[in-house]
Amino acid sequence: MAGSPVIRDLRRDDRAPLHRLLAATGKFSTDEIGIALELIDAVLDRPEQRDYIIRCCEAAGEVAGYYCIGPTPATLGTFDLYWIAVAPEAQGSGIGRLLNAHAEQLVRERGGRLLVAETSSRPDYEPTRGFYLAQAYTEVARIRDYYRPGDDLVVYGKYLT
Repeated sequence: MAGSPVIRDLRRDDRAPLHRLLAATGKFSTDEIGIALELIDAVLDRPEQRDYIIRCCEAAGEVAGYYCIGPTPATLGTFDLYWIAVAPEAQGSGIGRLLNAHAEQLVRERGGRLLVAETSSRPDYEPTRGFYLAQAYTEVARIRDYYRPGDDLVVYGKYLT
């Protein structure tokens, strides 16, 4: 994707492009896409809510990626990275790194000290796990057979202070 990428707030007209982006990655099940859309709708329909923060990356006039973070309930300074996704045609272009760095800065600005991301152990998630490691996250936990037999939950964390 050409053009300088810009990180910006979620807009209502981003919903359909984000839906297409999530489906195009081939990583997410129909149920997972439904959950992502629920969070997008929560941010769009209830601007007063404070559980989820979504930012989009726009490049060449198109939504190239997004992230969704939120403070982890009952913690002091821990945030969850619920979603980070990049359009297949923009993968490898630095959009993911840009989104992650932006999310980390936003967490710091909001008094956060730890960012936690969960993912799958499936072989097709190897690039995702590699992405987190390349961004200086550390594997902090693993629960065997969490999603289904043979598919572990892998938890990464990054201390920001």
